Amino acid sequence: MENFLFWIVPSASLLALLLAWYFYKQMKAQSEGNDTMIKIAAYVRQGAMSYLKQQYKIVGLVFLGLVILFSVMAYGFNLQNPWVPIAFLTGGLFSGLSGFLGMKTATYASARTANAARTSLNGGLTVAFRSGAVMGLVVVGLGLLDISFWYIILDWFMPTDPATPTAKLCIITTTMLTFGMGASTQALFARVGGGIYTKAADVGADLVGKVEAGIPEDDPRNPATIADNVGDNVGDVAGMGADLYESYCGSILATAALGAAGYMALGDVTLQFKAVIAPMLIAAVGIILSIIGIFCVRTKENASMKDLLGALSFGTNLSSILIIGATFLILWMLGLPNWINISLSVVIGLLVGIVIGRSTEYYTSQSYKPTRKLAESGKTGPATVIISGVGLGMVSTAVPVLAVVVGIILSYWLAAGYDFSNVGMGLYGIGIAAVGMLSTLGITLATDAYGPIADNAGGNAEMSGLGKEVRQRTDALDSLGNTTAATGKGFAIGSAALTGLALLASYIEEIRIGLDRIGHTALNMGDNISKSIHEATFVDFMTYYNVNLMNPKVLSGMFIGAMMSFLFCGLTMNAVGRAAAHMVDEVRRQFHEIKGILTGKAEPDYARCVQISTKGAQREMVFPSLLAIVAPILTGLIFGVPGVIGLLVGGLSAGFVLAIFMANAGGAWDNAKKYIEEGNFGGKGSEVHKATVVGDTVGDPFKDTSGPSLNILIKLMSMVAIVMAGLTVSWSLF
Repeated sequence: MENFLFWIVPSASLLALLLAWYFYKQMKAQSEGNDTMIKIAAYVRQGAMSYLKQQYKIVGLVFLGLVILFSVMAYGFNLQNPWVPIAFLTGGLFSGLSGFLGMKTATYASARTANAARTSLNGGLTVAFRSGAVMGLVVVGLGLLDISFWYIILDWFMPTDPATPTAKLCIITTTMLTFGMGASTQALFARVGGGIYTKAADVGADLVGKVEAGIPEDDPRNPATIADNVGDNVGDVAGMGADLYESYCGSILATAALGAAGYMALGDVTLQFKAVIAPMLIAAVGIILSIIGIFCVRTKENASMKDLLGALSFGTNLSSILIIGATFLILWMLGLPNWINISLSVVIGLLVGIVIGRSTEYYTSQSYKPTRKLAESGKTGPATVIISGVGLGMVSTAVPVLAVVVGIILSYWLAAGYDFSNVGMGLYGIGIAAVGMLSTLGITLATDAYGPIADNAGGNAEMSGLGKEVRQRTDALDSLGNTTAATGKGFAIGSAALTGLALLASYIEEIRIGLDRIGHTALNMGDNISKSIHEATFVDFMTYYNVNLMNPKVLSGMFIGAMMSFLFCGLTMNAVGRAAAHMVDEVRRQFHEIKGILTGKAEPDYARCVQISTKGAQREMVFPSLLAIVAPILTGLIFGVPGVIGLLVGGLSAGFVLAIFMANAGGAWDNAKKYIEEGNFGGKGSEVHKATVVGDTVGDPFKDTSGPSLNILIKLMSMVAIVMAGLTVSWSLF
């Protein structure tokens, strides 16, 4: 039965890709509008593709260097599985492909959304959302396809050791985690580079265009407006697609590895196999149910913000409710011991995701009091807007953190059979809760990718001079997009916390394999007690390496991990500041030197602004991204396994809270500005509006560069630690 059920996984992935292709063709069949709309869309598409081409060249060089390193470790020193270099490459390839396909769709969809909005609000919503669904379905489709492909390949070629038959699945699942590192590496470059690009353009467009020149957002007279629209695609679509691809794959792979480890001691290969494929099956069924939810999203004309949110929420909630029932059915059919409690862990993961999403919506949507109060603070100037936004972001961390804490405790307790000493199964419960949170990613990501499409549609409508009614519709869709994007970021960050814990546990399994590879067959526990590495538990490894809070190596690692989160944010925000300064200078220069721009008699040099953003992003993204790769390697070489575990714990705890703070503060600043632009507190052009524009520019790198990059940083450091475990156990300074 379980062998038959496994084939649902590749089948569901192919179904997702087939439907993504259908939605893409459906979108392409829509009219792109008049000649001006087509011309503007072509500018944006050309700029976005040009940027990605340059980015992939740089990332390709990084991947080449890492593949050479892994090849030397695998084939030269036997410190890694020989499949690692190849798996690493495929992870990066599929992650990059997810972002590319999503962005290509978005650049074609924006003008078509604007054109559909000329007729009706529902028409614009349908085009934008289903185009966003292409991204969602491509990510989950390619993710599960990659996972199932590698499982089949490794299972076929990897021999079974008769002495320890359960070791095979542990080796397979930990090897598969390697392509998660490829995905994480690609995702970090995409997020950081895309984030720097889009925010440099956005800050330049807002500060000079809106504040200094007093012209509307996306006005064709603004030289940075095309670069701004390009940035929405390379940052919020391509970057986000790569980001959530690695989150999705990471949660499934980490849970599969924990399942293999949890049932290893029982010596039952069949039961072990069931635990490995369980997260894959939940994700596969989640794809099918996400598709049902996607078809259920529609709205009425003249809908309010709450109506629009309700339309998207209905599809998402429907998929979530259906996956609960499906999970119980899957685990019952698999016949896993304690299947009811493990199913409840999945439900808890979903509920935690919903709580985080609703909390994010409350703190970032202009439909609720916090963002409206933030907008009101603009009456006393930009300083109070910034102070209020920072305070709002800090307060907003409480609910998501408490939700994750409750989720960790309950999922662990249930899966462990109410026994906190049953560490292996408890950790499996946490991992499968992360899978539950991301099981409906197909539709969750569709609501996220919808945002930048709607934003670009508004820009196209403004630059094309479409009627006031059209702009009102695209503004409504754009405001909704800001909230859904913030919710999507919150969801990704929440899943990173649970996945990070699962990856931390998976690191111990890789340590077991690394010790075996160098011929270390037993753990000396002291008092003349030794345990075979194949029989040793998670707790045994903790004892062997003296992993406790009084160990200075663990404490040092924790401090370094916490520091990494702040250092990374500082580097990326400074990068945005430098790139934005160049953009501000360029926009001011064009207003000064190109006569007739502000009167509409001369066309700005859009290409020059696109070039500045591209060069700035390419130059600035390399160092922070490489730092995330180097930190776990150096920590392992200096402090060994205890130091690396401390690093991962410190990075996870500090990075998780900091990411929520930055994403929510940035989202609230953005929507506070939107609330003013709707006509409140003086409306566009007022002093309150100018104050909130300044707040929005501060929030831009918070929510679109540093904040969303942190959840990748958390998991990338874990992935690097796992891949380099063979080196860490072989040698360290202390």
